[in-house]
Amino acid sequence: MTPLETYLKAVREIRSSGEAVPETSYYGAFETLVNDIGETLQPRVRCVINIRNRGAGIPDGGFFTADQLTKSLPDHSQPGWGGQVPVRGVLELKSAKEDVGEIVKLPQVMGYLYKYSQVLISNFRQFLLVGRDSAGNAVKLEPYTLAETDSAFLEAMTHPQKAKAIHEKRLTEYLKRVMLSAAELRLPENLAWLLASYARDALERIHDADISDLKDIREKLQAFLGISFGGEQGEHFFRSTLIQTIFYGVFAAWVLWSREKQAARVSMTDRFDWRVTGFKLQVPVLKKLFGLVATGSNLEAFKLTEILNWAGGALNRVNRDDFFQNF
Repeated sequence: MTPLETYLKAVREIRSSGEAVPETSYYGAFETLVNDIGETLQPRVRCVINIRNRGAGIPDGGFFTADQLTKSLPDHSQPGWGGQVPVRGVLELKSAKEDVGEIVKLPQVMGYLYKYSQVLISNFRQFLLVGRDSAGNAVKLEPYTLAETDSAFLEAMTHPQKAKAIHEKRLTEYLKRVMLSAAELRLPENLAWLLASYARDALERIHDADISDLKDIREKLQAFLGISFGGEQGEHFFRSTLIQTIFYGVFAAWVLWSREKQAARVSMTDRFDWRVTGFKLQVPVLKKLFGLVATGSNLEAFKLTEILNWAGGALNRVNRDDFFQNF
């Protein structure tokens, strides 16, 4: 079974016992889900449930990278033993009947955020990554919804194959991004995977959307590529091309922006804003095309703005010196 199927089966069996408590009985199932996915990362990431109190309370879990999991067992009794701070953030779990939007307001979550910089909040059916902005304020990052309500969650448990078809790939990629979100990006292949992951999410969002308002963009793409987006396959190719144009455009603009900063010897702490893409592209036809594609109204209509914000956040985590040495 896949990680999601295993998770849904475990939660259903625990609930069907009639003896489960709303929160802690499901910790093991959640731990298995994120660790099955964390095993596929480089370096791998492991969630440890109920890590110790470092002055902000006891988080329900902490995300550690493989290099933090020492081969020799530490002796807790020895003076000076300090343990490991979870470098990929911590976890806060609540009952499936609660809403993540309310959980994020809890004082304990704010305490964890101050201490660990990043918290994944979940009620086992909804997920919300919370971080801090440059001023230290809490900011909601990426959300994901497996089931809108507890009854919908029960339906997903009852029909895991249906849930798998809808959520397996997207939830897996979401949790990978969560476990990578606190990591500095140094290698081109890591950034490429993240941007491709966001692009797949964006394509999913416009898969069944009415994009008739993008007629002008379709015609210009057809003229530029010398093809026709006819029929069902052509429609899919148009949507795919549209998303690729946006994400390749943003990446190209970031490369140009980075080179300008490097040439001007500007601090590497400067932040890239993907909204400058239309001004940075040097190829006239692409510059014009991106200007049409990425207007605020077009992006907002398909909820692509928040995905590009996440992609921009990933670009701003890149160690540009190391990246361009390997690019």
